[in-house]
Amino acid sequence: MDSIMKSYFENLEAKDKNVQLEAFQHIMNATKEKVDWSYEVWDQLIDWLTDSDNHRRARAAQFLAGLAISDPEKKMLHDFPMLWEVTKESKFVTARHTIQSIWKVGLAGKEQREMLLNYMIDRFKNAIDEKHYTLIRYDMIVGLKKLYDEIKDEHIREIAMDLIECEEDNKYRKKYLSAWK
Repeated sequence: MDSIMKSYFENLEAKDKNVQLEAFQHIMNATKEKVDWSYEVWDQLIDWLTDSDNHRRARAAQFLAGLAISDPEKKMLHDFPMLWEVTKESKFVTARHTIQSIWKVGLAGKEQREMLLNYMIDRFKNAIDEKHYTLIRYDMIVGLKKLYDEIKDEHIREIAMDLIECEEDNKYRKKYLSAWK
């Protein structure tokens, strides 16, 4: 990892919120492409998934989702359940940031994509008892659309349409469908 990227990770802990935000944005942008430094931060990020600081948990989850494409050893297949737990966070903003990023795991390969889809299907079908379940469902449908747009796998579109059909409330069914327009 170069010194600039190291400084971004250090700046996540800066006192100045603007410095933290700038560092966060640079790291998120870097993870849009494959990087060669993923394993230099991987274990630290895994530890952050259970940190007492919800900002660390959210950042770690978002970074790991992005770093899934930079994981030739397929550690994500083992670590995904810990990442998924952050989607069930009691602090909803942390959970939501994670849900909105987790689709990126599906870009890492077929095994990772199948695992992600299985978790999402199960959560969509069983989230009805959760607080804010309609937002959770919407974010997952949006994530499926983003994944579909990246890899053009018709199976993903079919899954999304099947999930949308499960929604009994017409108002929410329309909202979920709007993500696929």
